[in-house]
Amino acid sequence: MFTQISKSSSPSSQAGPIRPSSRSIDPKSGFHFGSSPIERPGRDSDEQREQQKTEMARLSQRILSSLFLLLLLFIYSSLPYFVASSKKPPPAARKGDIPFIRCQACEKIAHQIIHQVKKKEAQISPKKVSEFQIIEIAENICNLKKEEADWILQIDVVEKGDKLELVEQGIEGQCNSECKTIEHACQEIMGYSDTDVAEYVFSARPSIDQLVKFLCKDLSKTCSVKPPPVPADRVPGEPFIAKSSKDAEMEKILRSMEGNILNDKDPPKQDYKQKILQGITATGTVIKEHINKVSEQIKNWWTGKTKGSSHPKAKKTDL
Repeated sequence: MFTQISKSSSPSSQAGPIRPSSRSIDPKSGFHFGSSPIERPGRDSDEQREQQKTEMARLSQRILSSLFLLLLLFIYSSLPYFVASSKKPPPAARKGDIPFIRCQACEKIAHQIIHQVKKKEAQISPKKVSEFQIIEIAENICNLKKEEADWILQIDVVEKGDKLELVEQGIEGQCNSECKTIEHACQEIMGYSDTDVAEYVFSARPSIDQLVKFLCKDLSKTCSVKPPPVPADRVPGEPFIAKSSKDAEMEKILRSMEGNILNDKDPPKQDYKQKILQGITATGTVIKEHINKVSEQIKNWWTGKTKGSSHPKAKKTDL
């Protein structure tokens, strides 16, 4: 790189003029310098980038593992609830009590239909409630699997002397045999008359008293006969047990899930619990695929960034 020039002149140098050199000459030392070599990144920086890439991959893997463990924990914690609820025997209706409460149940049905129609009107205002929407209310008013029948959960059957009274509690309670008895009585009253009731409500816009007369006296004859006295040896029903807000919300969620499953096109032989587990598993698979996709995008982004910075432009510097 460095060449020392002799002070003694050679014959060749005396023969002709000295050509200018492209290299710079130091006048004191007699050395001349060429261009400096191209600077290249050291191996240490490459190793650091590789280490950072490895750390990013490990971090993505840890995130994926943590989310997968959370999913497994959710499945494990949910199984006891579904298993316990599936093993619990459903309460049976006390059909012997229906004659004592039939007329009262009919009056409450009329009250609920008018109330729910007005509620629907307020929800869709300024539009008017259609006949189809009223038919839907009348069809579901006695089905505890539907929201329209939630009023049944708020009623307690109370024995007073030789009579049974339906007393509203203002809060939903556990559905026991009394709850099922009211549902069964409601279904007997409505029968196949739900369409007739809906047409009457849509066309006449009756009051509660007018609907009670139409449904309970004219159509079903439920209140045309006085109810018989309650036998003295009748076994009392269960006490009314109010549900917590958490239990009520959970039952609504399960009821919604059950409705979606019943509307599904899968074979009916499949168990309800299996469908829930399959849904949870499918959700976990989707989450895992999404995390893998995001992790791959982060990895590609980091790789592109390190590749762009690993080949800087060469610079020439003259010393």
